[in-house]
Amino acid sequence: MEKSIVHMDLDTFFVSCERLKNSSLNSIPVIIGGGDRGVVASCSYEARKFGVRSAMPIRMALRLCPEAQVIKGDMEYYSNMSHLVTEIIQEKVPVLEKASVDEFYLDLSGMDKFFGCYQWTSEIASTVMKNTGLPISFALSTNKTVSKIGTGEAKPTGKLELKPQLIQPFLNPLSVKKIPMVGDVTFQLLSRLGIRKIETLSQMPVDVLQQLIGKNGTELWKKANGIDNNPVIQYSERKSISTETTFAEDTIDLQNLRSILSGMVEQLAFQLRQEKWLTSTISVKIRYSNFDTETKQCRIPYTSADHTLLKYVLELFKKVYTRRMRIRLIGVKFTGLVHGCHQMNLFEDTEELISLYQTMDKIKNRFGRTSVGRASGLLK
Repeated sequence: MEKSIVHMDLDTFFVSCERLKNSSLNSIPVIIGGGDRGVVASCSYEARKFGVRSAMPIRMALRLCPEAQVIKGDMEYYSNMSHLVTEIIQEKVPVLEKASVDEFYLDLSGMDKFFGCYQWTSEIASTVMKNTGLPISFALSTNKTVSKIGTGEAKPTGKLELKPQLIQPFLNPLSVKKIPMVGDVTFQLLSRLGIRKIETLSQMPVDVLQQLIGKNGTELWKKANGIDNNPVIQYSERKSISTETTFAEDTIDLQNLRSILSGMVEQLAFQLRQEKWLTSTISVKIRYSNFDTETKQCRIPYTSADHTLLKYVLELFKKVYTRRMRIRLIGVKFTGLVHGCHQMNLFEDTEELISLYQTMDKIKNRFGRTSVGRASGLLK
């Protein structure tokens, strides 16, 4: 059976959320980011015309587009809007994958016999826009890669259907940079080889690509030829990562407990970033010496940043530890995971802080997860 896969993407999500609150931002250049030393988390299409891009230092962005309106951003508001859109789509489709805070994959395979998949998706998009006020674009094709590329070409507020016979003619004239797995390094390598269009890449011998690029050569060739067998993975809030420690001797040393929590958060946050997850729910668990177990949890704005997560974890610990009794076990769990990168925090972080995270992660990747960390997390 031929697959029917949809990719949906909220257009300039952060900017669109801000425009819901303030209509004076409509049709003008808008930058979401933090302060003079911060970086761009998102920007409007009007700002992009001047060369402004995500992750660019705010100072550089304002040199390119001095008239842009800069807004610090509100993670909690954006997270709530993301959850609202998810609930709307989830009610109407058999299989939904939440790929990030603002993009979704839908598997509508087999639904054509009941109603047209394209019409069904159009109605879902209309429902999202009607109930949230947020613009959304989508593309329907036979797989995730083609649909994602299609959505990028359909924006803003566009919709596109790519039937099998139209896929290669659609892909061929596009830049290889449109392929999701092609980053700046791969693009520069391909460009030096004279491969700039998807058509050229699709016609390259697979073994030559493997020699030039390595193990990703075959996968890249498949995507250039519109081939992608990756399934849509059902979204579930139950996805989680966690860690806990049982003490050799029960303890009431609060300073040591906070240090252990700090170390736990740092290791879990590193795992989030490595696997490209963001978390929206935190749980803290303690077990007293008499084996009574208490758990507290809270919903938070999507993040993978140590300092943000630690703040919430310590607040939860303060709420859950209500008895002056020794503790035998302590644990932290992150749930409500969606794919995404640390850019969700760009509007509150400085260039220096983002650089620090990147450097620490590189050190951990090279020398091990415990090779570097916060002083507070090492006092165990």
